[in-house]
Amino acid sequence: MSDWLTAQEVMIRLRLKPQTLYAYVSRGRIEAKADPDEPRRSLYRAADVSRLEQRKARGRRNAAIAEDTIAWGEPVLASSITTIAHGRLWYRGQDAEALAQTARLEDVARLLWACGNARFPTQCNAIAPGSGNQRMFAAIAARAATDPVIGGRSLKSLYFEAAAVLDALVDAVAGRPGNGPIHERLAAAWACDAAGADLIRRSLVLLADHELNASTFAVRVTASTHASLAACALAGLSALSGPLHGGMAPRVRALLEECRRDGIEPAIRARLTLGVPIPGFGHPIYPEGDPRARALMAAFTLPAHYEEVRLAIEAITGALPNIDFALTALASVLALPKDAPFQIFATARCTGWIAHALEQFQTGRLIRPRARYIGPEPR
Repeated sequence: MSDWLTAQEVMIRLRLKPQTLYAYVSRGRIEAKADPDEPRRSLYRAADVSRLEQRKARGRRNAAIAEDTIAWGEPVLASSITTIAHGRLWYRGQDAEALAQTARLEDVARLLWACGNARFPTQCNAIAPGSGNQRMFAAIAARAATDPVIGGRSLKSLYFEAAAVLDALVDAVAGRPGNGPIHERLAAAWACDAAGADLIRRSLVLLADHELNASTFAVRVTASTHASLAACALAGLSALSGPLHGGMAPRVRALLEECRRDGIEPAIRARLTLGVPIPGFGHPIYPEGDPRARALMAAFTLPAHYEEVRLAIEAITGALPNIDFALTALASVLALPKDAPFQIFATARCTGWIAHALEQFQTGRLIRPRARYIGPEPR
């Protein structure tokens, strides 16, 4: 079965009129591309059509729709911040890969926060003891316990608070107060040269936001209660720490160690035989490859072992590297601390979390889903 269908095939399967098909494409529900054999004609992704077929077969019951939206389904919240379209990541209509060529995280923060060219004063943050991860949680939790709630405040005051929250997180990762570009502060803390600092800059830009992922949804739920920006960031940081989200680097390193110990192909096939996923490869939103990984790996040479594992996994499974693999490889190249991938991820994503918190606050709506009860019958 082909991965792509003609317009006529789609309209027959979904019983659509041409204008309805074009509406589905414009809303991102069906991905389209030019037919390589006939450029004036479009082809449509078969997987998207199959998903819509299944939904039509189940009907439009509210419970079924709600469950689908929670698991890689249709959008559940309107947002003007970030979208994923045509296999690429876009921040307010700008290509994240293009931004990563020259932009700093501060530039992307202003773009995502829609605050223009606002200038933010340097902060002086107290640094808690402990590891980088411990300092991050301590810094944001301390602010969450004392910062004012976002309800009833002007956007200008919230922009200054947003910058202060981000600055506190950066100082916590670096382990000392600082000023100047964020990527340079982190690079100095990790003893990186200018080339290493530029790679950190690229990774920060590429990770700044990713639409409505698990941590961002946690942030939006928190923001809908009008909690402080720091409380919103703490909710995001907590969700990000899970091994299925921002805590993926240790699993990627474990895979690399298995390949080193057992041999690359035997280690990969053993995981596949057991039904164990291959961490760092594939992404449900990017069937043709994660553009963030592509943009980051284009800027440095993979270590030999990483390259061998990448080639073997692509050959055996067809899956392409995602940002978790690229970020773990970058940490290896720069000899960063083992927790650095998570710290880069959290620092970058804090900008997106704040953008979503501000947007959710402006809607004035409380996010309060309902549960579909499947327990014992009430007596």
